Order: sequence, then structure tokens, then C-alpha cells
Amino acid sequence: MGFAGPEALLEIIRKKQDLQGYRERHWTGGFADYVEIVLQNPKVARNGYQRLYDMILSHGVAEYTRHHEKYAHYHIFDDPVDGGRDAVFGLDPPLMRLVNNVKSAAFGYGTEKRILLLHGPVGSSKSTIARILKKGTEVYSTTKEGALYTYGWRPDFTGTGQDGVQWCPMHEEPLHLVPLEAQETIYAEINRRTDPRGYRIVPTGNLCPFCRKIYQDLMTQYDGNWERLTRHIVVRRLILSEKDRVGIGTFQPKDEKNQDSTELTGDLNYRKIAEYGTDSDPRAFNFDGELNIANRGIIEFIEILKLDVAFLYDLLGASQEHKIKPKKFPQTDIDEVIVGHTNEPEYKKLQNNELMEAFRDRTVKIDIPYNTVWKEEVKIYGRDFNDRQITGKHIAPHTIEMSAMWAVLTRLEEPKKAQITLVQKMKLYAGKTLPGFTEDNVKELREEAPREGMEGISPRYIQDKISNALVRDDTGSCVNPFMVLNELEAGLSHHSLITREEIRKRYRELLTMVKQEYEDVVKNEVQKAISADEEAIARLCGNYVDNIKAYTFHEKVRNKFTGQEDDPDERLMRSIEEKIDISESRKDDFRREVMNYIAALALEGKQFDYKTNERLQKALELKLFEDQKDSIKLTSLVSSVVDKDTQEKIDIVKGRLIKNYAYCDVCATDILNYVASIFARGDSKQR
Repeated sequence: MGFAGPEALLEIIRKKQDLQGYRERHWTGGFADYVEIVLQNPKVARNGYQRLYDMILSHGVAEYTRHHEKYAHYHIFDDPVDGGRDAVFGLDPPLMRLVNNVKSAAFGYGTEKRILLLHGPVGSSKSTIARILKKGTEVYSTTKEGALYTYGWRPDFTGTGQDGVQWCPMHEEPLHLVPLEAQETIYAEINRRTDPRGYRIVPTGNLCPFCRKIYQDLMTQYDGNWERLTRHIVVRRLILSEKDRVGIGTFQPKDEKNQDSTELTGDLNYRKIAEYGTDSDPRAFNFDGELNIANRGIIEFIEILKLDVAFLYDLLGASQEHKIKPKKFPQTDIDEVIVGHTNEPEYKKLQNNELMEAFRDRTVKIDIPYNTVWKEEVKIYGRDFNDRQITGKHIAPHTIEMSAMWAVLTRLEEPKKAQITLVQKMKLYAGKTLPGFTEDNVKELREEAPREGMEGISPRYIQDKISNALVRDDTGSCVNPFMVLNELEAGLSHHSLITREEIRKRYRELLTMVKQEYEDVVKNEVQKAISADEEAIARLCGNYVDNIKAYTFHEKVRNKFTGQEDDPDERLMRSIEEKIDISESRKDDFRREVMNYIAALALEGKQFDYKTNERLQKALELKLFEDQKDSIKLTSLVSSVVDKDTQEKIDIVKGRLIKNYAYCDVCATDILNYVASIFARGDSKQR
């Protein structure tokens, strides 16, 4: 097969082009054309919060119930824009609070006058959430449902195209051009065409200084004839873009000496002062501050509480009144969502600073904790460390899971009730059912520890240590859980965010718990691999059923070898039942339960299969494992001498581990050796 030539590649590019979509996204027209668009689709005149809320809903929402509480999962936080690269896992409750505040602002209930402050420990995905909202808003503006428009001024109204058009530097809503005396009537007509159950379309301010200057000059020129003025107006579709600094802004604190408030509200253009003769002419001003360019969209303030006090004062008006004060110009209206994020130490400083009471009063704090759901934490690392991303190394089963387990355990508070361990609490949070615990108990556990997730180990630390294990030369071709857990423990001694020795000690103790959990998991997998002989289990099951049938109906069992009628084999029955903790006093109930189940199937014309009874299947597997582990001589693996027959049986078990549990040859051998050493220790203790 030959390589594609340049023409073939160019043809692929041509086919990928969407010329119709490009024309729609770059539409231009007159003011009358825009009014017609608004009347057909009033949502094009939405404010920033309303557009953000609609963007979130456009990606869908899934409602579910957990622990008797209703939750909503907003799919925008799965990061569909970038194929899940920035997906947020396990944080539905705080994200619900965030979206509820956005909804409240969209409906004009008060939070539109607040800064949305994402607050949480380092690495809890605060900046990721802000990035998702920015990306979503940007892409939404390119869709038909998310369309919005701005305007410019054509010096000669007889001209065509966009040559010479002076676009509004703050890409304002064209309805700002409607005279104040007509606005109430115009907006009433627009809202008459909207869903009465939805939000209302409301004016988002007046003209910016630049457009106000041109507007007044043209009104003077036409002796107050507004209709003639509108001939100079060109309306175009507005596409929000962070890279082009249109409607999406990001502000980051820097050194105080190298940053001033003009970065937020714009600055004088000294080259044009000479052209226009005064520094108070808006045409000699660059309305390119971050709050200016983010108009109509969203602005993110990174580490907002690290900003100099002068910047925070600018935010008072920007949030409460939706106005900013450019140098030498009157207050100017803005329409944008302000999202900031900060960590706990900075927020505590804010709380203790009485001078910043006004700023605190203008923020809505939304706690973004670490993940406390183990299964969701696994997804964070599974996204970065998988077969698609990692080449040349195999990550052994449970490596990611055990790392995530330790991370979650560091974030949980010790249960106040003595009858539950921290590991059990973690499993309950993950949705596992445990005997004696109801969903109400899980809800109580949550309520007694409201600060869970606000402290503990960051996902970044886990990611760094998994990366270390992957790049180390001495880890061979496969990285197993112990390698990563050892990396995690070694890093604790110089972890910059752990300042107290008792915390280090607790984290090391939690690592011991995780290793014990891992031991239980791999023992179970090896047991299942050894007892995965379905024919042997079926024979054992048949033998068990024959015996409990004879026992239940007070009959004899025919011995297949001697042909004699024997009593039911009590030792066999009990050896199986004890594997699932069926006590002597309950054995009769259990046996009748199995027989009744078999009888019910027979009435329906169905045959009994041990796989349909989970408890019985587990008991049979454990019994078979106990019988076969000695014949396989698993403990001989710790010896350097293994006979041929044993080796063949071990290879069968290893093959099952590879096929059924995703082990490679290396980690399958390692895990068999590890489990063999456990049994060897058990045998030596018994002796």
C-alpha cells in the first residue's frame, strides 16, 4: 500500500471544511436584521449568566438517588468539549451547588451580583472546573443555540462589507443602542415571546464610552434622528474565544510592582492622544483590560485572594453593580460571570481581615473538596495511566485502585462509632453494602464529618508517584501496587504540605491498611483462578446437592463406586457450608432453602445451575480451592525446585489470571509468588 500524496491530503482538508457553518458564524447585517433575529429567538439577547446556565443544560443532566438523597450529574463536567481530558469525577454535590448558584443568577435572584468563589484544598480541581466552564462557553457560542451578536460603526453608511468598521471594543449587546425611552417597551415585547416559566431577558447596561462618543456625534450630525444613525450600525455574529481575547478572560496575580489595575480595566493609548488632542477622548483609550474583553462571557481569577487589595476593590463594583471604572472615564457597564478560586489558607486570611468585609459580602463560597468516593478517585488516575497513554510498561491490576484507596482514606475522618472501621466507611461511601449498615447509616456518617475531603493527600501527589514508579529503571516491564505504595511512603518524609509528624504517622498506618486490603484481594483472585475448573465445581455441586437432598428427605445416598446405600456425608456438607459462615444451628435452614430453590426451578422446567446462587457458588469455589491448593502445592513456589506436574498446574492458574484478571506474565508470576509466601507463612504458623 503506497503513501498518500499531497493532493489526497489536500482533498481530505477540503472535505473537512464546513463552508456553510463558517458563513453562519460570520454573519453580518443591519440593526433591523438583528431586531428580526431577536424577535424570532429572544435568547440571543441573554446575559452572561443566562447563557452559561443554558450552556450547562445543553450537555444534559442525569438525576439519581444515593443514600436517600437526590443528586444531579451535569455532563458538561465530563468535559465533552475535549473528550474527557479535564473531566471531574465524584464531585456532583459541590457541582450541584455551583450550578444552582448559576441558575439563581440567570433568573435574577441575587447571585448575579456575586463572585462565585471556588474554595478548596490544592489539587481539588477548582481551576479545572473554571476551565471547563470557559471551554464550554466558548464552544457554545459557535452553535446555533448559543449564538450572540455585537455591533460596530461604519463611517459611511453607504459602504458595504466590513472595511473601515469600528467594532465595539467591549463587543456589547446591540440592543444597548435602543434609546432609553423605548427600552421598556422593546424588552416587554421580547419577553412576551419567551417561555413564561423561564428567565426574563433584561437590559445589561448602556453603551461603553467609545460607542457612546460615536453615538452622540452621529445624533448631533443627524439632529437627533435615531433612525438615520442606525444606518451606520453593522451587526455581526460574535464568537467567544479565550485565545482571541473575546468574551473569555483569565487573570492571574503577579508581582505587585509589575501589575496595576489597568490590566483589569484598560489603559490610555498614548500614541492616539496626540491624534485626538486629549487623554479623555475614548478613542485614545484601549478598552482591553481583562474585565473589558471578558464582557458577554466569563472571567476566571486564578488565586483571587492573592491579588493586591487595589484589584479587589475593582471587583466590588464589577460584581455588585456590574460596572468598572476605566481611568478618566465614567463607570462602564459589564455583563460577565466572575469566577475565582482560592485555597483554604488564603480564605482564612480573608476571614480575619476586617477591612475586606465588603469583599466577603460579595462572594458566594462554594467548597470544592477532594474526592471521597473511591471508585470515582480511580477514574482520575485511570484517565492518565492506561494502555493508550503508557507504552513499554504494564500496570498490574489493582495498582491504580490501591493508590486511589490510600488517597481517599487520608481524606476521611475516623468514624465516631466503634463498630465500623475507616476502610469499611470508605467502602460504604463507594456504594458497597455491608451487613448491619443501611443507607441512613451512610447519610449519618456523612453528616457527622462535614469537612471530609477538605484535607488529605492531593491527586497530584498520587500522579507524581505513579509516574516515578513508571520511569524507574529497576521496576522492569511491569509496575505493581507495592512499587507505587513504596513510592507513596517514601515521599511522605519530604512532602511540603505535611507539617506535623503525627499526620505522617497516620498516613503510613493507612498504607499498612491498604496493603492488607490488597493482600485480601489477590488471595481471592488466586483462589478463584485455582478453583476456576467449572467441571470440578459442577461435580462438587452435584455431590453436595445429592447429599442435602438425602439429608432433607431422610434418605440414603447411593455410593457410585461401591453401589451401596450410605448416610449423607455430613463432613462434606459442613465443609462447604462453613466457607460462607453457615452455623451448625442454621445448616438445616440453608439446606432447605437450596432444595426449595431447586424445586421451584424444576416446576418451571428449568435446570439448577450453581452459578445462579451466589452464596453457594462462593462456598463451592472456596471448598475447591482448599482441596486443590495442596495438590497444586502452591507453597512450593517459594522453593527453587518445582516438579513438572506442579509446574503445569501452576501455568494453568497463571493463564487464568492473565485471561480473567488482566495480569501479564510478569505480574501473574509475582502475584502467585506473593500469595504462595502468604500461605507458607500460614503453614509455618500452624506448625
